[in-house]
Amino acid sequence: MKGTLITVMFFVVGCLLSIYNFTPKVLLENDLSTYALYGLMALVGVSLGMDESSINILKKANLGLLLVPISIGAGSIIGSGIAYWTISESFKEGMAVGAGFGYYSLSSIIISNTYDSILGVIALLSNISRELLSLLLAPVLVKAFGKMSPIASSGATSMDTTLPVITKFSGKEYAVVALFSGIVLTILVPILIPMIL
Repeated sequence: MKGTLITVMFFVVGCLLSIYNFTPKVLLENDLSTYALYGLMALVGVSLGMDESSINILKKANLGLLLVPISIGAGSIIGSGIAYWTISESFKEGMAVGAGFGYYSLSSIIISNTYDSILGVIALLSNISRELLSLLLAPVLVKAFGKMSPIASSGATSMDTTLPVITKFSGKEYAVVALFSGIVLTILVPILIPMIL
């Protein structure tokens, strides 16, 4: 939770700097977000490649385990598409926001660079909210919807930032499912968003 609050704080500070014209010129004159995206993609690949448990989980995955991230991904994309369509009449843009699966840093940069910066901000806020709500509401979700619900609400973050609360409230036996689901959804984010847009 501390990491999420720090991220939100940096986002708010960035917004305030921009509103009051304190943005350094080097950030305005150069396309640093593209380089940040390349760096982020490389770090995601390295972190997944170096994590032996992630590789072992992927090797041992069976069809039942594979249905977890597929259903979470499909539900996120379709649900976001419907929700955004009711507001702005753009099903495609809503699907792209939902395809972030809670991975706010990567999804917002991809959407901002390949499509529209306003939609990128919507993706950032939406996916930060998804992670924050998953962290805060995990015990409520388990009681109301069952032990798999925090994994579904966390999306891609079920493999890292929300894994401790999933383990605490769903049980240690769900850690492997959460890790696998998070890994698969994280891999799909940079593939699905450009395909949708």
